Amino acid sequence: MPTISVQKNEKSQTVNLKEHRELFHSSLHEEDLSIERTVPERIAYMRSRLHHRNKHEHEYLEAIDEVFETLQPVFLKHPKYIEQFERLAEPERQIIFRVPWVDDRGNQRINRGFRVQMSSALGPYKGGLRFHETVNLSIIKFLAFEQVLKNSLTTLMIGGGKGGSDFNPKGKSDGEVMRFCQSFMTELYRHLGPDTDIPAGDINVGSREIGYLFGQYKRLANNFSGVITGKDMSWGGSLIRPEATGYGCVYFADNFVKYKNATLEGKKCLVSGSGNVAQYTVEKLLDFKAVPITMSDSSGCIVEPNGFTREGLAFIKDLKNVKRGRISEYTKFSKTAEFFPNKKPWDVPANYAFPSATQGEITAYDAKSLITNGVQGVFEGANMPSTPGAIEMFKKVGLMFGPAKAANAGGVAVSGLEMAQNSQRQQWTRDVVDAKLEVIMKEIFQTSLNAAREYCVDDDIQAGANIAGFLKVADAMVQQGTV
Repeated sequence: MPTISVQKNEKSQTVNLKEHRELFHSSLHEEDLSIERTVPERIAYMRSRLHHRNKHEHEYLEAIDEVFETLQPVFLKHPKYIEQFERLAEPERQIIFRVPWVDDRGNQRINRGFRVQMSSALGPYKGGLRFHETVNLSIIKFLAFEQVLKNSLTTLMIGGGKGGSDFNPKGKSDGEVMRFCQSFMTELYRHLGPDTDIPAGDINVGSREIGYLFGQYKRLANNFSGVITGKDMSWGGSLIRPEATGYGCVYFADNFVKYKNATLEGKKCLVSGSGNVAQYTVEKLLDFKAVPITMSDSSGCIVEPNGFTREGLAFIKDLKNVKRGRISEYTKFSKTAEFFPNKKPWDVPANYAFPSATQGEITAYDAKSLITNGVQGVFEGANMPSTPGAIEMFKKVGLMFGPAKAANAGGVAVSGLEMAQNSQRQQWTRDVVDAKLEVIMKEIFQTSLNAAREYCVDDDIQAGANIAGFLKVADAMVQQGTV
């Protein structure tokens, strides 16, 4: 359990939350308002209630605790935000539904669909859909909670939500994916709308899936509106949207390393994953004259000691996006590359790391390897790829750490710009969108840094991002009343 330090009568008073466990356990279901509690006790009580209410949702509690720890200076300085945090941590709406579909052999298949509409305090719900066999309510809630704070940081007026299914499109035919997407949208469409909830893509939801989902929505709702982002350029999509998360992560990293009087140019960079985020992270690193030397997939890791070239990256894009092959096949293109089965990139010596695959991919053990091998900064392109133990090690040695809700906010930022273009029935040029993305990522870094300094946590960008994102949402919640 965490420990809180609070200033009282000019003495530092330390409160261990464990000491209050028995006091709070008896009234977890319904608070006894007759009990007067100190601020540290209120904080501890609120955390206990959240853990009790969500006790079987490990991923969600991990996300809650990560933010909770960094917000304690806010709670101690402004106790009114304690109850706003608890309200924010309870989704406005959780939708779980059956998704029946028929495979190519005529067999009935059943999957489960989810949409968690977390907060609309700043605008309509906005967040991706993930199709993967590991998807469950806990994961979707964790992603939705992160999305609220991330969207808040973008400066755009959008709320936060997330959704998906335990369906995996890998190995399925186009017909099977279409039938699944149509069934999924047949239930979900009633909860969507351009001013209500606007989903996007996430893991395993690319242009093919977005097309099928949008087509079914249009068919059912009988209107053509910007209710899904990540659309094809020819019917309402935005230029730079496929590149946005990877590009944005590198823009964020560039701002961070410049703040530390360093540069990306000439520096070796570890990139995990080989999907959309990883591909465009590598592409933008090449624009900054950095040297990306790794990519990976679930089968293992490829190391290109001299750095990927644009030709090599083009080969990987074709391999993963068109042929849907394994990263090991890159060795057919490059004679200098080496493939390491069942390995992650984190034990390769380098300057910076860009985890761009999935959550939890950097453990405390991996963090130790990164530090030992000279990595000076970790910038998260994936959602929550570093475990709490890894983050603790990064902070202990003073490593630059760009948390996902700040560093990978470029994707949702350009989704917001796509919404603006749809509303205007316009399509901006590539240069216009890219310039707006670069400005947004610079503002996210500066806002996070300013919040960290205001609450006396030095230049802890993780804490600063959490504080800045939360305060904007919490103030809106206070002003809109208890709803």
